[in-house]
Amino acid sequence: MSNILVTGGAGFIGTNLIKKLVNDGYSVVSIDNYSSGIKENHQEGCSYYDIDLSKSLNIEKELLIETLKNGEFDTIFHLAALARIQPSIIYPIKTIKNNFNGTLNILEYARGNEISVIYAGSSSRHHGLYGSPYAWSKYGGEELCKLYSSVYGLNTSICRFYNVYGQHQLGDGEYATVIGIFEKQYKEGLPLTITGDGEQRRDFTHVDDIVNGLIACIGKNFKAEFFELGRGFNYSINEVADMFGVNYPNKYIPKRKGEYPFTLADYSKAETMLEYKPIQNLKTYITTKLSKNMIEKTASLYNYA
Repeated sequence: MSNILVTGGAGFIGTNLIKKLVNDGYSVVSIDNYSSGIKENHQEGCSYYDIDLSKSLNIEKELLIETLKNGEFDTIFHLAALARIQPSIIYPIKTIKNNFNGTLNILEYARGNEISVIYAGSSSRHHGLYGSPYAWSKYGGEELCKLYSSVYGLNTSICRFYNVYGQHQLGDGEYATVIGIFEKQYKEGLPLTITGDGEQRRDFTHVDDIVNGLIACIGKNFKAEFFELGRGFNYSINEVADMFGVNYPNKYIPKRKGEYPFTLADYSKAETMLEYKPIQNLKTYITTKLSKNMIEKTASLYNYA
């Protein structure tokens, strides 16, 4: 089995990826600076390192002990990034330095050690590179992958994510996901907050489908090949809010700068080259979560253990 390095391994998607990799028998090491990742996400069987990839550092020195113990890494999943559009508009320098410089440092480390890199791209590239520092920084990472593949022959894959949801997603804070926010508000009996008129549509993709698409890239010989990892179907935010079935009004807040009208993945290329086929359904996920929440409330009310 391969030795795998996951950057952003204490974050939402990284945690789910590591769970699957460890379960499949891979030797896994994580790098995270814990800007949005949390130590509660640590998984047994994975070694974790607190490293800020955006700084000028010697990654090999930081990972020397682990590489000597496990042997050289075969694959790097580069998921580490400051995500979300709105924080990037407030903190452009922080976002660009973290996302662009971190990717550059990882690619340089991979080049020096002939390690394949699987890069987490973003669907935001489809709606204008200059709509937000986040969109620009993630596209910049794609361009760096193309550069290192073209000049140095580095094996790189680019996987673009579409509104990921599922276990370990954040429900509050600057980097929370919309499904995570709705879940938390529903559980607390609060109105669901909807930006703008709520008619913007999003392609929501379960994290398990994303993880399967990422893992399918292992062992492939790609030169900055890109893949859209989405569900191929979208819902308006109003439709998603309706799935929660609350009997009180939602809270509408002003439209925010940098947001776009829709996302919709065409995963046909991933299906052909990676055998990627998303199977998780948002409605089923929300219904299951609501049922679980009702059971927990009932158990608490009657003091069931």
